[in-house]
Amino acid sequence: MKKKRIVIIFGDPNSINSEIIFKTWKKLNSSIKKRVCIVGNIDLIQKQFSTLGYNLKLVELKKLDQNIDYRKLNVININLKFKNPFKVLKKDSLKFVKNSLNLAHSLSEKKYIDGFINCPISKTILPKKSGVTEYLASKCNIKDNSEVMLIRNKYLSVIPLTTHININEVSKRIKTSLIKNKIFTFNNWFTNKYKKKPKIAMLGLNPHNSEFKKNSEEFRIIKPSINYLKKKGIKISGPFSADTIFIKEYKNYDVIVGMYHDQVLGPFKSLFKFNGINITLGLKYFRSSPDHGVATNLIKKFKADPSSLLECVHYFNSIKK
Repeated sequence: MKKKRIVIIFGDPNSINSEIIFKTWKKLNSSIKKRVCIVGNIDLIQKQFSTLGYNLKLVELKKLDQNIDYRKLNVININLKFKNPFKVLKKDSLKFVKNSLNLAHSLSEKKYIDGFINCPISKTILPKKSGVTEYLASKCNIKDNSEVMLIRNKYLSVIPLTTHININEVSKRIKTSLIKNKIFTFNNWFTNKYKKKPKIAMLGLNPHNSEFKKNSEEFRIIKPSINYLKKKGIKISGPFSADTIFIKEYKNYDVIVGMYHDQVLGPFKSLFKFNGINITLGLKYFRSSPDHGVATNLIKKFKADPSSLLECVHYFNSIKK
């Protein structure tokens, strides 16, 4: 069966995205290049490429079944107003990003494409300063918080139960239902993909798990949730202290589940830098993104690392439909 397009959303205009897209495209073989198309603004990309000194012809892709010349970068054009290609106004960036995500979401839901990769998008321009994970979960009408933000490479996978929220809100969000729903989502995905049950390690919230004092989240919520999941046949252990598990013990598990974003993303990036990709589980389609941000401090400095986006493309290409 003919594989569908590999759709990459350009993402935030004020970013290193044009650099990582160009560097990634140059590393792809011709068979993959024939399937790649960018959802973005062709004029913006051309002007950013020109500013960066990149010589790559762009062509507008008007139909998904249109033949692709692998020597050119094909773009599904999204309208965007701008004067300076690297300093697009926030309101225009928001409209551009939302229109790009909405188009990719619609094409995915209708099965015209199998999903998509989005390049980094600043949380400051999305509605309510949410992440793409939350935005797409809302578009897919997920109301039970069962979507999962999975950061992975071949050495380690991590999941934060809460994602892009302030630290003072975390303890309020840690509920039995949240833990159950997200663990079920990951367990189902892993079992379907690898034909075996995953070994899951869950962290506590507080230093030393608050020694399991009766008023702690570990005693009231986390440990009872783990016990419930064990009775449902899930291979889950914990809660473990977050300050020691990433020394060596993480190697004994298929995934480490933390209570908040930096609890697991900090150690992951300390160990592997940008060797990882972000996958959203629980949607109606595949979605991934590089495991880093827009890096405005690196714009036009030619130091952006494309390895995470490149891994997203290779992972997408490897999926069997």
